Amino acid sequence: MRPFDFHSRTRVIFGEGAIARLGELAAELNFRRSLLVADRGLLACGYVEEASKFLTTSGVEVITFHEFAVNPDSSMIEAGRNFASSLAIDSIIGLGGGSSMDCAKGINFLLTNGGRIHDYRGYGKASKPMLPMIGIPTTAGTGSEAQSYALISDAGSHVKMACGDPKAAFRLALLDPCLTVSQPPDVTAATGFDAIAHAVETYVTIKRNPISEFFSREAWRLLDRNYERVLAEPRNLEARGAMQLGAYYAGVAIENSMLGATHACANPLTARYGTTHGVAIAMLLPHVVRWNAVAVESRYQELLNLTAPSARKNHPAENLAARVEQLIKIGRLPLRLSAVSISKQDLPQLAEEAALQWTGRFNPRPLGVSGALEIYECAY
Repeated sequence: MRPFDFHSRTRVIFGEGAIARLGELAAELNFRRSLLVADRGLLACGYVEEASKFLTTSGVEVITFHEFAVNPDSSMIEAGRNFASSLAIDSIIGLGGGSSMDCAKGINFLLTNGGRIHDYRGYGKASKPMLPMIGIPTTAGTGSEAQSYALISDAGSHVKMACGDPKAAFRLALLDPCLTVSQPPDVTAATGFDAIAHAVETYVTIKRNPISEFFSREAWRLLDRNYERVLAEPRNLEARGAMQLGAYYAGVAIENSMLGATHACANPLTARYGTTHGVAIAMLLPHVVRWNAVAVESRYQELLNLTAPSARKNHPAENLAARVEQLIKIGRLPLRLSAVSISKQDLPQLAEEAALQWTGRFNPRPLGVSGALEIYECAY
């Protein structure tokens, strides 16, 4: 059994209507003047106003920041720091999808420790204390609320940087399934599939341990059983809650085991083509599962045993890949790179970029340029 060091830094509050406790919980953490980081979609649908009301009722002053995009980059983090630097902020709240929560973490790095976000690429590079934060996911996907990493793109190259530190973990994650109901179907499908990939990838990485495996298994069980249900019944709060918990559990697994080749190959597609992250993941995951079969096929059978115990025991990687492809079709996501106008001529360059991605280091089958190219060609 692998050794591990598990420390839960984040308190979790889950339940329908839990957002109503935001002011009370912020006051418990001694928030007095908070920067609320939320994208403009959250502003338009009224969630920013709702969250602000709960905060101000409890005596917490709120300043909002919305100037960032779906993939926050270094220039947006700089803008957030510049905006907040003279406002005497004592706390930060990330409200929204992974972009909001990553942006909140990125701003926190610069507000408290100075420099550029590039200085924090890697792990453990914040030498000074960081401001306490609350994460409130409104999607069921990234699991950022469970992680001490911020994924920030370089504004020039669009390469994603993983910037992590134990101090960047949220003090509290507030999970309210009601907040995910407003997601458009395509967002529910793409973010939900990203969470599914997190469960599958974390279960086989070389950094996995008994704690991460526990969370990976439970994430897979919840996500596999509720993905179709939440798409067919978007107002079903039981299904919404299961997806949100599954995404959170997968996020805990990432924190303790990292990811693999699927994410390594997906990031260059987003950087070069602007491909939505969950869409890129969907086109790649089945082929990575098949490619990894020589290293971890028996582990894929363990996942199948949780949700399809009567499935044939031969060729578990192929069976899992087939199940993943079934989920992709249910989500109406593309199965092939050629379906989203990826140029076949770019595959060798994409493979070189994928081989440099940090997450690829944890894949159970060593990922180099030739392996990444093979995955892209299978996915084309």
